[in-house]
Amino acid sequence: MGYRNLKDCVVDLEKHGQLVRITSPVDPHLEAAEIQRRVYQAGGPALLFENVTGCQFPMLSNLFGTIERTRFLFRDTIDLVKRLVEIKIDPAVAIKNPLRYGRAFPVAWAMQPKYVSRGPLTQNQTSLDQLPQLVSWPDDGGPFVTLPAVYSEHPAHPGWQKSNLGMYRIQMAGNDYTPNREVGVHYQIHRSIGVHHAAAIQRGEALKVNIFIGGPPALPLSAVMPLPEGLSELTFAGALGGRRVRMIRSKDHLPLIAEADFCISGTIDPQRLKPEGPFGDHLGYYSLRHDFPVLNVERVYHRNDAIWPFTVVGRPPQEDTSFGEIIHEITGPAIPSVLPGVKQVHAVDAAGVHPLLLAIGSERYVPYAEERVPQEILTQANAILGQGQLSLAKYLFIAAEEDAPELNLHDIDKFFHHILERVDWRRDLHFQTKTTIDTLDYSGDGFNSGSKVVVAAAGKPVRELSREIPESLRLPFGFSTPKVALPGVLAVQAPPCERADDHVLKAFCDQLSTGDSINHFPLCVLVDDSEFTARSLNNFLWTVFTRSNPAADIDGIESFIDNKHWGCRGSLVIDARIKPKHAPPLIEDPKVTAKVDALAQQGGPLHGIL
Repeated sequence: MGYRNLKDCVVDLEKHGQLVRITSPVDPHLEAAEIQRRVYQAGGPALLFENVTGCQFPMLSNLFGTIERTRFLFRDTIDLVKRLVEIKIDPAVAIKNPLRYGRAFPVAWAMQPKYVSRGPLTQNQTSLDQLPQLVSWPDDGGPFVTLPAVYSEHPAHPGWQKSNLGMYRIQMAGNDYTPNREVGVHYQIHRSIGVHHAAAIQRGEALKVNIFIGGPPALPLSAVMPLPEGLSELTFAGALGGRRVRMIRSKDHLPLIAEADFCISGTIDPQRLKPEGPFGDHLGYYSLRHDFPVLNVERVYHRNDAIWPFTVVGRPPQEDTSFGEIIHEITGPAIPSVLPGVKQVHAVDAAGVHPLLLAIGSERYVPYAEERVPQEILTQANAILGQGQLSLAKYLFIAAEEDAPELNLHDIDKFFHHILERVDWRRDLHFQTKTTIDTLDYSGDGFNSGSKVVVAAAGKPVRELSREIPESLRLPFGFSTPKVALPGVLAVQAPPCERADDHVLKAFCDQLSTGDSINHFPLCVLVDDSEFTARSLNNFLWTVFTRSNPAADIDGIESFIDNKHWGCRGSLVIDARIKPKHAPPLIEDPKVTAKVDALAQQGGPLHGIL
């Protein structure tokens, strides 16, 4: 069976050598976060900080730090949950193979929450300033809760059946928040809490909200699981946790999750917003200060043996990468049932998740044609971009399964090689402009606003991809240091962007023609540091797809417009320089780095871990 609470999980991990206790004092201001980032990068254990500066509560990090440990946490239930997904895809499989699927039905019963009259969570009450004040990056606007499970119910349809449990950013102090009375609730577009908030605003009511921290590890994972609207994450938490989620009834507020470690309980004002942020976020940059809803705090609960779990986000990969991997394992097989014809979809973690999607579809519209061209996969691309949070993508590259049945989206080098061998820039680019993108992405033309491009490739290879720079390569004046980032991809160092209308991209393309040897590379990227961009696949993905807005930052050699369709006859060029409007990248405090270095020396508490 799964863990009843977080303490049980800690004891189990320690028993199996997957958790280390840190008894030396650790400051929640920057130091704990830097330790977490570095232990994660080292593939280290979960850490229990028992002596947190200025706070009575221990802090737990790196709980999901490796995919192996994440699977270990759910080792008793994950296979049964996968079978439930298979039954949802095709209910007939349960009849055909009752031995395999018979055990899944008791798990389905565990999906229903269980109401109780009392539980450990309500043993104590405290105030916000007594909680761990975690600050992860030097320019963060204040302390944040980074692993919350935020619970709300639909105002017109109360009850767990239409509830939402989501992971949204919670700022506990700083800015204009009234100390111990207000917290910021930053939720992005396409989040289900927005449906509840909109209904409350329409009714002129405050939205009741409970912010849970801790509890069994199934809670935070369920809070990020992409479930259909109307299906409560509590049901999934019950199945993944192997036991029904116990809920304490409340007369005047929402129910409380009995085994949570902490709960910040209150209401979101229907009319007030306050500045929230900055916050170092998962794209690797700060998300800046913007107005977001405010929670008026009524009570702060905690259990006797409370543990404060936290994570740190930043340039990927980070701990939340494991969330993406386990979500794909569980829900990936359901994609063809939700998106007919689509075989695989991969949101690329190294590119910040939302900026870049890769997909494999089916090209069956004209199976008798002598030459295969993108047709059905264009329909599938539109379906992908119309599906929940996938609609926040900026770049979608989609290939036809028929061209390479063995193609694997997680082998990103080979996937790009496959696309670039086949793509025809005169035909295969399809833009959407003035549309929505990720709230955290500042490459667009406004808050939540930007553009998208679909690159659809099907058919036989039309070129061989260059791996070496030809001696005859000629670059326009001011451009230098060409580096091969991937086969067929050339990174070129460009003048820095000092104003929005510097026209460097257009000038580069205008000075080249299809006769130039640069066209040996079907894709060229203009960057601030070509050596850095080409140094690794992750550097390429992060630089190019987090720093460009397709409609504004794509051009090409000998470009044209034909009946409003844009294309180019030579290389496609993406301007991936840092622009003045972009948010600053995340950089550690060197003093804190030096302090953590000392902890890793011989005799230090982190020696042998870092």
